[in-house]
Amino acid sequence: MKKILIIGGGAMGSAFSIPCLENNNKVTITEPYNKAFIKDLSSKKKFHSTLKINLPKKLIFKSYSNKIFNENFDLIVIALSLPGINFIGRELKNIKNKIPILILTKGLKFDKKKNKILTISELLSKNYNVKNLTVLKGPCLAKELANKKFTNVVVANKNIKIAKWIRNQIATKYYKVEFSKDVVGVEICSAIKNIYSMIIGAGQNLNMSSSLFQKSIIEIKYLTKYFKGDDTTVFGLAGIGDLYVSAAGGRNSKMGYYLGKGYTFVKAKKKFMFKETVEGEKLAREIGPYILKKIKKKQNSFDEQLSQISFK
Repeated sequence: MKKILIIGGGAMGSAFSIPCLENNNKVTITEPYNKAFIKDLSSKKKFHSTLKINLPKKLIFKSYSNKIFNENFDLIVIALSLPGINFIGRELKNIKNKIPILILTKGLKFDKKKNKILTISELLSKNYNVKNLTVLKGPCLAKELANKKFTNVVVANKNIKIAKWIRNQIATKYYKVEFSKDVVGVEICSAIKNIYSMIIGAGQNLNMSSSLFQKSIIEIKYLTKYFKGDDTTVFGLAGIGDLYVSAAGGRNSKMGYYLGKGYTFVKAKKKFMFKETVEGEKLAREIGPYILKKIKKKQNSFDEQLSQISFK
């Protein structure tokens, strides 16, 4: 039996507790700021308002405090949304022991000081000196995992021994785990697919969506190589696998559908998805200004070169 702490009481963090508990681990979950999830998890029945199920009685809920890290956990799981990553980085910065940390959160962060886009593991490592990081990504809808539907994910760490140790604590008959050393590629693919699944969802028929899917794969492959990841990762669970499940039944493709119908993001969010988190939107706002600046710089360079060409 291992002691596991899950930070983040949302849909994915709560669903992830189920296979952890089935491995006879002692699992504690905490939620730093979402009042709705705190209310769900602290109730007697532990009915999760997003997952629509009662979570296992064995799941322990504790109110969040940085003192929680003083307990001797064997594994810490980060399951916060993207905006909470800097917060948890500051909280984990002072941990002295090298507890393995598993990152479920998908996304990228723009570092203004470095003028660079960082993966979550890079941000935590470089900016907050957090050690012993592993990432878990792949095609996993929280509601399906919570209902024990077959799910296959990938755990990435350059040290495969650590990845296998984590697999032993979480894998079940319905929750299968593969391994990868390509941490950067796995994180890049699993993050940007949220934007592309919105684009695919905007297709107003299957033919159009299929075309957008194919073009998305080409761009994801290019971006993975740009960020120094292994482009073969694009064809694995964190790439095509994750893009498929998001495009077929995720919140991002749902938003894309409304955008394709002509709604603005603000109107669609307010009318149809008021209480739902759209990860692709948060990621686009995070990295969009940096990318647009890069594109503008390239365009200006191209225009300057073009102006020097003589067409006589």
